[in-house]
Amino acid sequence: MSYLEKLKFNEDGLIPAVVQDYDTEAVLMVAYMTKETLQKSIETGKTVFYSRSRQKEWLKGEESGNFQNIVEISADCDYDTLLIKVRLDGDKVSCHTGEYSCFFNRIEDGEYVHKSNDKLILQRIYDTVVDRSKNPVEGAYTNYLLDKGIDKILKKVGEESAEVIIASKNNAPDEVIYETADLMYHLSVMLFDRGVTWQDIFQELRKRNK
Repeated sequence: MSYLEKLKFNEDGLIPAVVQDYDTEAVLMVAYMTKETLQKSIETGKTVFYSRSRQKEWLKGEESGNFQNIVEISADCDYDTLLIKVRLDGDKVSCHTGEYSCFFNRIEDGEYVHKSNDKLILQRIYDTVVDRSKNPVEGAYTNYLLDKGIDKILKKVGEESAEVIIASKNNAPDEVIYETADLMYHLSVMLFDRGVTWQDIFQELRKRNK
Protein backbone atom coordinates (compact mmCIF):
# COMPACT_ATOMS: atom_id res chain seq x y z
CA MET A 1 0.00 0.00 0.00
CA SER A 2 1.40 3.42 -0.97
CA TYR A 3 1.64 6.20 1.57
CA LEU A 4 -1.14 8.13 -0.23
CA GLU A 5 -3.62 5.28 0.14
CA LYS A 6 -3.30 5.32 3.94
CA LEU A 7 -3.80 9.07 4.28
CA LYS A 8 -7.32 10.30 5.04
CA PHE A 9 -8.16 13.36 2.96
CA ASN A 10 -11.43 15.17 3.76
CA GLU A 11 -14.43 15.47 1.47
CA ASP A 12 -12.70 18.32 -0.37
CA GLY A 13 -9.63 16.22 -0.97
CA LEU A 14 -7.56 18.13 1.60
CA ILE A 15 -5.42 17.16 4.56
CA PRO A 16 -4.11 19.63 7.18
CA ALA A 17 -0.33 20.05 7.39
CA VAL A 18 1.36 21.41 10.50
CA VAL A 19 4.71 23.00 9.60
CA GLN A 20 7.48 22.97 12.20
CA ASP A 21 10.97 24.44 12.19
CA TYR A 22 13.31 21.44 12.25
CA ASP A 23 16.00 23.30 14.22
CA THR A 24 14.00 25.30 16.76
CA GLU A 25 10.98 22.93 16.92
CA ALA A 26 8.68 25.97 16.78
CA VAL A 27 5.30 25.50 15.06
CA LEU A 28 5.35 27.86 12.09
CA MET A 29 1.99 27.54 10.37
CA VAL A 30 -0.89 25.26 9.42
CA ALA A 31 -1.95 24.83 5.82
CA TYR A 32 -3.70 22.27 3.61
CA MET A 33 -2.45 19.85 1.00
CA THR A 34 -4.02 17.78 -1.74
CA LYS A 35 -2.55 14.51 -2.99
CA GLU A 36 -1.04 16.45 -5.87
CA THR A 37 0.59 19.18 -3.76
CA LEU A 38 1.92 16.59 -1.32
CA GLN A 39 3.53 14.69 -4.18
CA LYS A 40 5.00 17.93 -5.58
CA SER A 41 6.34 18.79 -2.13
CA ILE A 42 8.08 15.44 -1.91
CA GLU A 43 9.45 15.70 -5.46
CA THR A 44 10.75 19.27 -5.12
CA GLY A 45 11.77 19.22 -1.46
CA LYS A 46 9.82 22.44 -0.87
CA THR A 47 6.34 22.85 0.63
CA VAL A 48 3.50 23.21 -1.86
CA PHE A 49 0.04 23.83 -0.41
CA TYR A 50 -3.54 24.29 -1.58
CA SER A 51 -5.25 27.61 -0.85
CA ARG A 52 -8.89 27.15 0.10
CA SER A 53 -9.66 30.85 -0.37
CA ARG A 54 -8.03 31.15 -3.80
CA GLN A 55 -8.89 27.60 -4.85
CA LYS A 56 -5.42 26.96 -6.24
CA GLU A 57 -2.11 25.40 -5.26
CA TRP A 58 0.79 27.57 -4.16
CA LEU A 59 4.49 27.10 -3.61
CA LYS A 60 5.43 28.59 -0.24
CA GLY A 61 7.99 31.35 -0.88
CA GLU A 62 7.32 31.68 -4.59
CA GLU A 63 6.74 35.42 -4.24
CA SER A 64 8.60 36.23 -1.00
CA GLY A 65 11.63 33.99 -1.42
CA ASN A 66 10.91 32.51 2.03
CA PHE A 67 10.93 28.89 0.88
CA GLN A 68 10.48 26.00 3.29
CA ASN A 69 12.97 23.21 2.61
CA ILE A 70 11.54 19.89 3.74
CA VAL A 71 13.59 17.78 6.14
CA GLU A 72 10.98 15.15 6.94
CA ILE A 73 7.26 14.45 6.69
CA SER A 74 5.24 12.38 9.17
CA ALA A 75 1.61 11.35 9.42
CA ASP A 76 -0.19 11.21 12.75
CA CYS A 77 -1.62 8.02 14.26
CA ASP A 78 -4.94 8.40 12.41
CA TYR A 79 -3.30 9.34 9.10
CA ASP A 80 -5.46 12.48 8.87
CA THR A 81 -2.86 15.16 9.66
CA LEU A 82 0.68 15.73 8.43
CA LEU A 83 3.66 17.12 10.33
CA ILE A 84 6.23 18.70 8.04
CA LYS A 85 9.61 19.68 9.49
CA VAL A 86 11.45 22.30 7.46
CA ARG A 87 14.43 24.58 7.30
CA LEU A 88 13.74 28.13 6.14
CA ASP A 89 15.26 30.15 3.31
CA GLY A 90 15.15 33.88 2.65
CA ASP A 91 14.33 36.05 5.66
CA LYS A 92 13.54 32.89 7.66
CA VAL A 93 9.93 33.87 8.26
CA SER A 94 6.79 31.83 7.59
CA CYS A 95 3.95 34.30 8.09
CA HIS A 96 2.79 36.75 5.41
CA THR A 97 2.94 39.46 8.11
CA GLY A 98 6.72 39.08 8.28
CA GLU A 99 6.66 37.17 11.55
CA TYR A 100 8.74 34.04 12.03
CA SER A 101 5.65 32.02 12.97
CA CYS A 102 1.96 32.59 12.28
CA PHE A 103 1.24 31.91 15.95
CA PHE A 104 2.12 35.26 17.51
CA ASN A 105 -1.31 36.22 18.93
CA ARG A 106 -0.94 34.95 22.48
CA ILE A 107 -3.99 34.96 24.74
CA GLU A 108 -3.24 36.62 28.09
CA ASP A 109 -5.90 37.67 30.60
CA GLY A 110 -8.64 37.23 28.02
CA GLU A 111 -6.93 39.45 25.44
CA TYR A 112 -4.64 38.88 22.47
CA VAL A 113 -1.05 40.06 22.94
CA HIS A 114 1.39 40.25 20.05
CA LYS A 115 4.38 38.06 20.93
CA SER A 116 7.24 37.69 18.45
CA ASN A 117 9.52 34.67 18.75
CA ASP A 118 12.62 36.05 20.44
CA LYS A 119 14.32 32.66 20.20
CA LEU A 120 15.10 33.50 16.58
CA ILE A 121 17.16 36.57 17.44
CA LEU A 122 20.48 34.69 17.55
CA GLN A 123 19.86 33.34 14.08
CA ARG A 124 18.99 36.82 12.81
CA ILE A 125 22.17 38.25 14.30
CA TYR A 126 24.15 35.44 12.68
CA ASP A 127 22.41 36.10 9.35
CA THR A 128 23.38 39.77 9.63
CA VAL A 129 27.02 38.75 10.10
CA VAL A 130 26.77 36.54 7.01
CA ASP A 131 25.22 39.39 5.03
CA ARG A 132 27.93 41.85 6.16
CA SER A 133 30.59 39.42 4.97
CA LYS A 134 28.97 39.23 1.53
CA ASN A 135 27.85 42.85 1.32
CA PRO A 136 30.26 45.00 3.39
CA VAL A 137 28.89 48.24 4.81
CA GLU A 138 31.38 51.06 5.28
CA GLY A 139 31.81 51.86 8.96
CA ALA A 140 29.91 48.76 10.14
CA TYR A 141 31.39 47.30 13.32
CA THR A 142 30.79 43.75 12.10
CA ASN A 143 32.88 44.42 9.00
CA TYR A 144 35.59 45.94 11.19
CA LEU A 145 35.79 42.74 13.21
CA LEU A 146 35.74 40.49 10.16
CA ASP A 147 38.47 42.55 8.49
CA LYS A 148 40.67 42.44 11.60
CA GLY A 149 40.40 38.65 11.78
CA ILE A 150 40.15 35.97 14.40
CA ASP A 151 42.66 37.39 16.89
CA LYS A 152 40.66 40.62 17.23
CA ILE A 153 37.37 38.71 17.38
CA LEU A 154 38.67 36.42 20.14
CA LYS A 155 40.03 39.40 22.05
CA LYS A 156 36.54 40.91 22.09
CA VAL A 157 34.97 37.58 23.11
CA GLY A 158 37.42 37.45 26.02
CA GLU A 159 36.73 41.05 27.03
CA GLU A 160 32.97 40.60 26.94
CA SER A 161 33.23 37.35 28.92
CA ALA A 162 35.16 39.22 31.59
CA GLU A 163 32.52 41.97 31.61
CA VAL A 164 29.80 39.38 32.21
CA ILE A 165 31.79 37.93 35.10
CA ILE A 166 32.34 41.38 36.67
CA ALA A 167 28.67 42.38 36.28
CA SER A 168 27.58 39.09 37.84
CA LYS A 169 30.04 39.47 40.70
CA ASN A 170 28.72 42.99 41.34
CA ASN A 171 25.14 41.64 41.38
CA ALA A 172 24.10 44.19 38.75
CA PRO A 173 21.25 42.63 36.72
CA ASP A 174 21.03 45.43 34.15
CA GLU A 175 24.75 45.17 33.47
CA VAL A 176 24.53 41.38 33.27
CA ILE A 177 21.84 41.73 30.58
CA TYR A 178 23.81 44.32 28.61
CA GLU A 179 27.15 42.53 28.79
CA THR A 180 25.64 39.12 28.03
CA ALA A 181 24.02 40.59 24.91
CA ASP A 182 27.42 41.96 23.88
CA LEU A 183 28.97 38.55 24.43
CA MET A 184 26.32 36.75 22.37
CA TYR A 185 26.86 39.15 19.48
CA HIS A 186 30.63 38.65 19.50
CA LEU A 187 30.16 34.90 19.79
CA SER A 188 28.01 35.06 16.65
CA VAL A 189 30.84 36.75 14.77
CA MET A 190 33.36 34.22 16.10
CA LEU A 191 31.15 31.24 15.16
CA PHE A 192 30.73 32.54 11.62
CA ASP A 193 34.44 33.17 11.24
CA ARG A 194 35.14 29.59 12.32
CA GLY A 195 32.50 28.09 10.04
CA VAL A 196 30.14 27.09 12.87
CA THR A 197 26.44 28.00 13.16
CA TRP A 198 24.14 28.49 16.13
CA GLN A 199 22.24 25.45 14.88
CA ASP A 200 25.39 23.39 15.45
CA ILE A 201 25.45 24.66 19.03
CA PHE A 202 21.73 24.00 19.55
CA GLN A 203 22.15 20.46 18.23
CA GLU A 204 24.95 19.80 20.71
CA LEU A 205 22.85 21.23 23.55
CA ARG A 206 19.94 18.99 22.59
CA LYS A 207 22.26 15.98 22.96
CA ARG A 208 23.04 17.07 26.50
CA ASN A 209 19.45 17.80 27.48
CA LYS A 210 18.65 14.20 28.36
